[in-house]
Amino acid sequence: MKRREFISLLGYAATWPLVAHAQPSPISFIGLLAATNVPNWQFRSIQKGLSEGGYIEGGNLAIMYRSADGQFNLLSSLADDLVARKVSVILAVGGPVPARAAKAATSTIPIVFAYGGDPVRDNLVASLNRPGENVTGVTFIGTALTTKKLELLREIVPRVTDIGLLVNPTGSLAEVQIRDLKEAVKGLGQRLHAADVSSESDIDAAFAALSQSKVGALVIGTDPVFALYRGQIIALAARYKIPAIFNIREYCEVGGLMSYGASLTDMWRQAAIYVSRILKGQKPADLPVLQPTKFELVINLKTAKALGLTVPAALLARADEVIE
Repeated sequence: MKRREFISLLGYAATWPLVAHAQPSPISFIGLLAATNVPNWQFRSIQKGLSEGGYIEGGNLAIMYRSADGQFNLLSSLADDLVARKVSVILAVGGPVPARAAKAATSTIPIVFAYGGDPVRDNLVASLNRPGENVTGVTFIGTALTTKKLELLREIVPRVTDIGLLVNPTGSLAEVQIRDLKEAVKGLGQRLHAADVSSESDIDAAFAALSQSKVGALVIGTDPVFALYRGQIIALAARYKIPAIFNIREYCEVGGLMSYGASLTDMWRQAAIYVSRILKGQKPADLPVLQPTKFELVINLKTAKALGLTVPAALLARADEVIE
C-alpha cells in the first residue's frame, strides 16, 4: 500500500465512530495491525477473504489500519489504540510481534495472526489444533523452509562454499533461521555469513559485506521488512552477481532468481476468512491454526541467464512456474 493511500485511510479511520452512527445498517469494525505497511497484493488478498465471508469494506465493514512501518517498538501503543476503539477483531500481520502486542493489549477481543513462524514456539497459542484463549490464525511456516531453500539453491550453484543469509535482527524470526542454516552448512564444508537488515539504509552495507566475504549464494530470510525493499534487494543481488532465493513468488515476478514457499496470497485470504467467521460468532479457540498444504517453486530463467547460470532440467521440471 502506498504511503499516501495509507495516510488517507488513517484519516478516514478517525471519522469512523461518526460514520457508524450515520449508517442505517450495522457496520463491523476490525483492526489491521501490521509490522510494516501492507503491500497492495497482500491487502487485496485480505479484501478477497473478507468478501468471501460476506464482508465488504465500505459496505458492511470498516478496517482500521495501524502500521508500525518497521518500528516494532510502536506496536504496543498501536494495539492499545485499536483496543480503545473497541474493534471486533484484530488481524495482526508481519511476524509474531504484532500478534504478541495485540495479545498483551486484550484478552477479550479476538486476534487472528498471519505470519511465517511457529505460533506455539512464539507463545501465541497453546497448540495448533487447540489454540485456546482469544488467538488463532495462519502460519506460512516460512522460517521452517530455510534449509529447503538452501538445498534448492545449491542445485543451481552446487560448488558454492560461502552462503549468505539476510535476516532482520529487530524482529523475532532471525534466530531460528540462523540456527537452522548453521546446522545445514555444518556438514557440507560451507561457511555461513549472516547479514543484518532492519531498515533501507542497511541494505547496501549488507550486500557490500556479503560480496567482500565472497558469498556465492544467498538465502533471503523470512521477514516482512524485506517485502518493503524487494526492488533494492533484487537489484543488488543482480549487481553483485549473487544467486538468491526468496520465500514468495512475488520476488521472482520483478527479477528475483528463485522462490520457494507457501502461496501467501492464499494464506492471507484464509486469515481474512477466519476474521469473517469470528465476526459471525465463532470463537478463536475453536478455530485451529491453519498451515499451508502446498509450496510453490518459481524460477526466473531470464535472471538465471543474466547471472550466467544454467538451471538443471530436473529442477525446471519440478518448478510450479518458470518465468522466461
